[in-house]
Amino acid sequence: MIRFDLAYGAGDDSATGCYFKKINASTFVGYRISRSSFSKDRHVYFAAQISKSVSDFVIFRDSSLVNAGDEATGRDVKACLVFPTKKGEQVLLKVALSTANVEGALAGLKEVKGWDFNAVKHRAEDIWERELEKIKITSEDEDFKTVFYTALYHTYLAPIRIYDASGQYRGVDKQTILQGNNIYTINSLWDTYRAANPLFTITQAERVPGIINSFLSFYHQYGLLPVWDLYFSETNTMKGYHAVAILADAILKGLKGFDYEEAFKAMKSSANQNIRGTDWYRKLGYVPFEKDDAGATSTLEYAFDDWCIAQVAKLLGKEGDYKIFMERSGNWKNLFDTATLFVRPKDAKGKWIEPFDPYEETFGKTRAFAEGNAWQYTWYVPQDVYGLIRMFGTPERFSQKLDSLYMLTPPDSQSIFKYDGYIGLMWHGNEPCHHISYLYNYLGMPWKTAEKVKQLCAFYRNDPKGLCGNDDCGQMSAWYIFSAIGFYPVNPANGEYVIGTPLADKTELSLSNGKHFLIKTIGLSKKNIYVQKGTLNGHPYTKSFIEHADIMRGGELVLYMGDQPSPTWGIKREDFPN
Repeated sequence: MIRFDLAYGAGDDSATGCYFKKINASTFVGYRISRSSFSKDRHVYFAAQISKSVSDFVIFRDSSLVNAGDEATGRDVKACLVFPTKKGEQVLLKVALSTANVEGALAGLKEVKGWDFNAVKHRAEDIWERELEKIKITSEDEDFKTVFYTALYHTYLAPIRIYDASGQYRGVDKQTILQGNNIYTINSLWDTYRAANPLFTITQAERVPGIINSFLSFYHQYGLLPVWDLYFSETNTMKGYHAVAILADAILKGLKGFDYEEAFKAMKSSANQNIRGTDWYRKLGYVPFEKDDAGATSTLEYAFDDWCIAQVAKLLGKEGDYKIFMERSGNWKNLFDTATLFVRPKDAKGKWIEPFDPYEETFGKTRAFAEGNAWQYTWYVPQDVYGLIRMFGTPERFSQKLDSLYMLTPPDSQSIFKYDGYIGLMWHGNEPCHHISYLYNYLGMPWKTAEKVKQLCAFYRNDPKGLCGNDDCGQMSAWYIFSAIGFYPVNPANGEYVIGTPLADKTELSLSNGKHFLIKTIGLSKKNIYVQKGTLNGHPYTKSFIEHADIMRGGELVLYMGDQPSPTWGIKREDFPN
């Protein structure tokens, strides 16, 4: 027997409408419409085909047996497909999905011919192998290789295609059925813009235009770029308007296949909306504590997105827009308290929140930070790290505070410290901290970056608890992929990757333009984690970062490793990241 339970949903997802219908003795169709706190209106249509005919078919609607007919509609629909089997007999099931309609799901059944399960399995394995071999690592550590390729696999799981086998999908309003190939959904943009999407520009460059055009399709239907879209529904989950950062990253790297002017128009629309505290942000230069949830977080993240818009404006020759958004990109300074050396929430009258505890996420009943606190968010100025250092007064004060982040013990009373992935107060188990360990390179201390990154990589293990936090559509894994290769995009849209410490003896990147880039280590071991010197294409390379353009031209970066910090590599100001 095969049982379909259309009412069942994970978490707080609950069905609002279900339908099940028998087409013939082996083919069945239906749909499930549901809502949750995360997604208000999700439509999934399905078609299922069994490798043998059913001998009996029983269907229930709202716990009552449907006595006649081959279909039922209700909030709670269950169906039982009964058939005789012999000992050891295998019964196979094909299921195809569509967000548009049953017809699209039925068309999807035709994508897999016949009933050869092993052939389908091998085809899927071949497809995944082609994708995973775009990064080839050399190492004698089998656990490391398992962790690495598991992480790489994770980075490819989202976004997913939303168009069905007929090229149709249900639009943002859930009423309109649209035509469009290469339309993707499930974008956890608060997370993935940091590293997962930049990784795509190296390993999945041919896929990036489809993802971006999906953002633009969303914009044309909704009026704004997506914040966190699920099945082409805006969940408005988390902060920022980070589709902007992904658009900017692709444009600034010169990727083609979408309209730059249209993309810029969409970016401005999202930046000039009047929801999610943006009206206050434009009026005061920050989001007041009492006017919108997690105003301090929003201020910092909007400022970064505005920097991204400014860079695209400059590239497109829009000088007026460039000046406006560059000025807005400095709004983080309005919440930096030079007395405490923390980013700190303010109210609409410009007064600091009192009393202020940098360990707190919430003050009274209002969140000031989204999934973090002042200790963790103070470092979030990826567009102007040197400006942040200046706010501390001296690089030494910045360094001392940064060291403290890793050494202080979190108080038991604060709820955000109950999760995994902590080193001191540095919470690698959540995305806002992902760039922090690489900030030491901006101080000429790349050895400290190497030490912290090596320590953080230990959170990724070859066991059932091998992640220290929610993977969030691949971002947690993308951090590991970049870091294991040997660098990370601190600013996810400026085309620079800050060098840490490689984990592989050799990494070969197969690029979308047909070229190859090799990262090779000499003398790497568990103790030899510090870069001593480097060469790029045979020439001495002293910079503690590498540019995207250098990678895409192909070539070889060789890093010579040692067990002590180098007294020369990456320590001069001209060798710091920009």
